[in-house]
Amino acid sequence: HPRFFNQLFSGLDHHALAGRFLTEALNTSQYTYEIAPVFVLMEEVVLAKLRELVGWSSGDGIFAPGGSISNMYAMNVARFQRFPESRREGNWALPRLALFTSRESHYSIQKGAAFLGIGTDNVRLVATDERGKMIPEELEKEIERARAEGTEPFFVCATAGTTVLGAFDPLGGIADICQRHGLWFHVDDSPHSGGGAGRARCHTPLPKIPLSGRADSVAWNPHKMLTVGLQCSAFLLRDASVGPAAPFPRWGCPASSPSSPKRPFWGGGGDRHLPQGLLQRCHGAGATYLFQPDKFYDVAYDTGDKTPQCGRRVDCLKLWLLWKALGTEGLARRVQRAFAMTRYLTEEVKRRDGFQLVLE
Repeated sequence: HPRFFNQLFSGLDHHALAGRFLTEALNTSQYTYEIAPVFVLMEEVVLAKLRELVGWSSGDGIFAPGGSISNMYAMNVARFQRFPESRREGNWALPRLALFTSRESHYSIQKGAAFLGIGTDNVRLVATDERGKMIPEELEKEIERARAEGTEPFFVCATAGTTVLGAFDPLGGIADICQRHGLWFHVDDSPHSGGGAGRARCHTPLPKIPLSGRADSVAWNPHKMLTVGLQCSAFLLRDASVGPAAPFPRWGCPASSPSSPKRPFWGGGGDRHLPQGLLQRCHGAGATYLFQPDKFYDVAYDTGDKTPQCGRRVDCLKLWLLWKALGTEGLARRVQRAFAMTRYLTEEVKRRDGFQLVLE
C-alpha cells in the first residue's frame, strides 16, 4: 500500500488532509442543522453511500470516535432493541446477558461489555480455526451452553479482518445462526476497513471481501485502509424503522437544500411525529434547549441526539472530499493494489531460501 505505516494506520491522502484543515479552521460541532447545516447533509450522504456498499438500501448511522465506540454502540442498540426497558431501568431489570465473539476479535468487545455493565465474564469467546476464523459450529454450541447456564444470548460480533491474522469470519454461516436464534448480528470491519470499497465496481477484477448485507450493524473505519486520516469511523445500522433517506442529489453532484415532498425542509418540524430510529430511541434525551420540535425546518436533520455525545467532531468532510476526488473506482483500485502487493509478498516469501511462510 503506498501509504501504509504499520499498526493498521496509513499516511494521509492530501484531499482528506485538506478536509481536516477546513474542519479545524471552522471549529464547529455536528449536532443540529442550525450549527452545521452543510455537514449534517454531507454526513447523511456519506453514510447512505457507505450503507449502499455494505448492501443496504436504507437504514441509519452516525460517525463515531473510533471503531471501539462503534462496536459499543452496536452492543447498546442491540440490548435496547431486545430489552427496551434497559434504557430506564438498567441491567437490574434484565436477565443475565451473554454475547459472543471470536477469540481473535478486537479487545473493544470486552471493554464495551465492561463499560455497559454487561460484564466481561459474559463475553463468550468462540473457538477459531487454524487461520483465525470463527467456527460457526462452535458458536452454536456456545449459544446453547449459555442458555443451559441460565443466561440470555442477545448479540454476536463477527470480524471482517481480524487485527493479527487478517481473518474474515464466515459471515454467511454466522448470519444463519443469528437468524435461527434471534440474535443481533454485528460485523466489526474496523481493523482494516477497506472491504466495502473493494466490492465496488471497477474495470479490473477485485478481491471478494465478504461484507454481509445480512448484518444488523457494521463498524467501518475509513481512517485505516482508505487513507482518510484519524479519526473517521462510521457506525452503520440496518434499521427497518428508518425509511429510505431523503432524495439527495445524484452522487457526484453538489448537494443542495434538503427539500423534497417526502421530507419537507420548511415545515415547522412537520416530520417530528415520524417513527424514530433505534439510535434515536436508544440514545436520545430530547434536551429542549437544543432539540426543540418546533423549528422552522425538518428536525430529523438534528442528528446529534442519536449519540451519547453532545459536541461531535465533523468527520465526514475529509472522507467526502477524498471520495469526490477519487470516486468509488479510485478507492477500489487502492484496495485492490493492497491485495496485489500482499499476493506479491507472499509469493516472494515462498520462493526465497531462508524464509518460511507461517500462514496463508
